[in-house]
Amino acid sequence: MWKKGWREQMWPQLDQVWDLIIIGGGITGAGILREAANAGLKVLLVEANDFSSGTSSRSSKLIHGGLRYMRNLQFGVTFEAVRERQWMLKAASQLVTPLEFVIPNYKVSPIPDWQLGIGMLIYDAMATQWKHKQYSTAEIKQLFPELKKEGLSTGFRYLDSEVDDSRLVLRVILEAVEAGGVALNYARVDNLLRDSRGQVNGVVVRDTSMPNGGVQSVEAGVVINATGPWTDEIRTHIDAPERMRRTRGSHLIFEHSRFPIKHGFTLVHPDDHRMMFALPWEGVSIIGTTDVDEDPAHSGQEPFASEEEIVYILRALNDTFPQFELEHADILSTYAGIRPIISSGSVINPSKESRKHGIWEEKGLLTITGGKMTTFHVMACDVLNRASRRLPGRLSFPTEKPVFAALPADLPEVSLDKATLAYLLGRYGAVTPEMLSAAQQDDLEHIEQFSGVWAEVRWSARNEGVIHLDDLLLRRTRLGLLLPNGAQGHLSRIRKIAQPELGWDDDRWEQEVSRYADIWKHHYSPNPSK
Repeated sequence: MWKKGWREQMWPQLDQVWDLIIIGGGITGAGILREAANAGLKVLLVEANDFSSGTSSRSSKLIHGGLRYMRNLQFGVTFEAVRERQWMLKAASQLVTPLEFVIPNYKVSPIPDWQLGIGMLIYDAMATQWKHKQYSTAEIKQLFPELKKEGLSTGFRYLDSEVDDSRLVLRVILEAVEAGGVALNYARVDNLLRDSRGQVNGVVVRDTSMPNGGVQSVEAGVVINATGPWTDEIRTHIDAPERMRRTRGSHLIFEHSRFPIKHGFTLVHPDDHRMMFALPWEGVSIIGTTDVDEDPAHSGQEPFASEEEIVYILRALNDTFPQFELEHADILSTYAGIRPIISSGSVINPSKESRKHGIWEEKGLLTITGGKMTTFHVMACDVLNRASRRLPGRLSFPTEKPVFAALPADLPEVSLDKATLAYLLGRYGAVTPEMLSAAQQDDLEHIEQFSGVWAEVRWSARNEGVIHLDDLLLRRTRLGLLLPNGAQGHLSRIRKIAQPELGWDDDRWEQEVSRYADIWKHHYSPNPSK
């Protein structure tokens, strides 16, 4: 845990030789940190912004095999992801939770019913389970009246799972820290160090948590670049050629009362037949995603959903769920993320690019990129096994080793139902008893109609490395996505809880509120813009 003053204590300790430095605090870097810490390595992770602030807090909230990859004949990618999904459903059962999906098929679909049925068989066979079911035309119309009925041919039910993506990253990182790893957010790598042979042997890191933050040169036996879509930015320091294709995926969020779905739905866009998802998540409903090339002019800026993407998503939504008559004014919030796609150099449509991960070793720098959130554990083990010859002890990193710490057997007696306790255990793991014990009067009240409680705000502000208000509202908790106007109507209560824990004076609080309002307006609101 990162209690008050942790950064000030840690920066002077960076001046040592580490076994391993990881650049990037998304799910890939988090997985590497966890495996390395478990192995007893002296390991440091640095993240230029906040943990999970890039792609890993902006996903489709799914741990899934990826049916659409099978359409592109990427069976190996799908098989690996299905295997990892099954493992996480057991290993992190309160955080990664099963979700039934329905995929309706229409007579105008480019995928005939029989072909979709074969796809369902293969998908289940990969998981060695039998969870899918085919519905007749009459059955699917009766069971799912929210679907467009005109031209509806058949439908299938299948099983995948959903996750709070940012809390997954935080749990993996925090458990790695408890195991001896070190992680710093707002620590940007400005350059790479080289030895006399020109091989990378460290980083120059800058503290960006404050104006004129300090700069430190830090050496290591191995440096791993795990920066996802920003892979090439790090590789420019060794004059490596660009290899990434940055594609943007955007999502819309609606209040559940306005878009009341109980199942996940896999739908096909009526214009380009691209697969999309609509799902219930954290008490709201999400639909996405798009797949467009990010404008290079926006490099370094926080992504946002364009007006064209919003119109595109609404078109798919209202085509599949016409009875809801959803409009732009109904959107609660939006978000967009950049995918770490390894460019093939020959594919025009970004949706056709492979999601397979890749590992490169260039002038001593190890880079891992591509892949997806579901396969983070495999990626971590693959790159560490590649690095093992340069690590002390010549360690091996089998994927069968446990990742998540055991959950506590006993919890304090509190007035919370079993579902809420399971929700908290999934997100906070072994420290859940401490979080509940630290709760003050009224902290265990639910936040509006959601599963979360106000105690999470206090705990995160006190223990989870919050530097800015958006860290707290968009990533430690998800209130900025779930509540109207980015939870700005609840700031008085949030201030009462968080300000004393963060040690901010009134001027700092007002600065953070202004900063957060600007971020939410331009990147998460129903009308985002750069």
